[in-house]
Amino acid sequence: MRSRTPKVLHDVCGAPMVLWPVRAALVAGAGRVLVVDSPARALADVLPDGVELAVQPQPNGTGGAVAAAIEQLDAAAGAGGDAAAGARANGEHARDGEIVIVLSGDVPLLGAEQIAALADAHASSDAAATMMTAVLDDPRGYGRVVRDAGGAVLRVVETKERGDASDAEREISEVNAGVYAFDGDALREALPRLTDENAQGELYLPQALDVLRGDGRAIAAHVLADADAMLGVNDRVALAHVRKLAQRAIHRRHMLAGVEIVDPDATVIDVDVQIGADTTIEPFTTIRGRTRIGARCTIRCSYVIDATLEDGVSVGPFAYLRPDATLRDGAKVGTFVEVKNSELGPGVKVPHLSYVGDADVGERTNLGAGTITANYDGQNKHRTRIGKRVKGGVDTSFVAPVSVGDDAWTAAGSVVTDDVPDGALAVARARQSNVERYAERRQAPLHSEET
Repeated sequence: MRSRTPKVLHDVCGAPMVLWPVRAALVAGAGRVLVVDSPARALADVLPDGVELAVQPQPNGTGGAVAAAIEQLDAAAGAGGDAAAGARANGEHARDGEIVIVLSGDVPLLGAEQIAALADAHASSDAAATMMTAVLDDPRGYGRVVRDAGGAVLRVVETKERGDASDAEREISEVNAGVYAFDGDALREALPRLTDENAQGELYLPQALDVLRGDGRAIAAHVLADADAMLGVNDRVALAHVRKLAQRAIHRRHMLAGVEIVDPDATVIDVDVQIGADTTIEPFTTIRGRTRIGARCTIRCSYVIDATLEDGVSVGPFAYLRPDATLRDGAKVGTFVEVKNSELGPGVKVPHLSYVGDADVGERTNLGAGTITANYDGQNKHRTRIGKRVKGGVDTSFVAPVSVGDDAWTAAGSVVTDDVPDGALAVARARQSNVERYAERRQAPLHSEET
């Protein structure tokens, strides 16, 4: 990745890469989810409540990572409670014992339905393990699945280093997706018998399949219909490709729910954004974070992050809605307007060239072009409170903390520093004076001191 950021913390459409398989596992019905990390515990701060962190003491491969997770499962089970349920799928998928699903933190596109399908396939087989596979046009970088003449899985060969696989094995197009379903007890039996006799000197989890097969246990394969779901990320080129596929899926989900995305190729929407039906998102719009947009809204060529927009709201073009901006029913924010940590009441209009920060604006208020809430005094932020049905003149500045009453007016060009009563007109500007013949005087020649 050529990055100081751990690979699985790189962003995929508004969420760290590692959260995609974590969320998919939870939706699929996992009773317990563990994420394996290094001793630096870089992932601890991004995991949802209830998701556990297991530490892999040394970077000794995928086998070592799974061993660290199993050790934590068993340690908790020994302490009592229901921890022995482990990472099993929900009751539909469980047989006599637990089913342990192993996912990869750098494979973000695998969905809950595909994980559940793997669990179902494993539960309906007599296999000790079921591996997920896919057929790729370009299998480079993936372990190849070797089958016998009857189609049964024999083994998986890694291809990271030249000595790991033969030339014939490298020609195989069916690859290991890096996702497995194991009977819990069978996995525990196999892990201590893994060896590091390979070019990398690591413990490869696929070797557990060889161990189980050597014990006479069956190994099954579950082929993914959509090979894109198993795409992994090892560099920024792959990250961009995966991000594009994830964005396409996000757009499709919204459009099938009734959202009009005029040009998906020119629109960015994060995975946690919520949008109501009959809302139109016009091109060159970016919607980030946990923004919530209601029904029948129109967003034109704007940037929205962690904001709330209720039904019938109109935004843009070229608006910037920052975190905690809330627009109530029918509010309008127009061209080159920025809103931050403010609530605009129902029917409020801020049409042009304005900044509204740390403010509460009452219903049906209209703020003129060039309105500024001066919310920072150099040390602290202060709030501006503007009442209902206020008519703000163009180029008005409200110096917080200040309050403006209902039905009040402000004169154009005012700098409002004192509270304005209900129904009053605030005029806060110097009285105009005209200098007669000013242009003529500027053009008159200067007289010397002698004259």
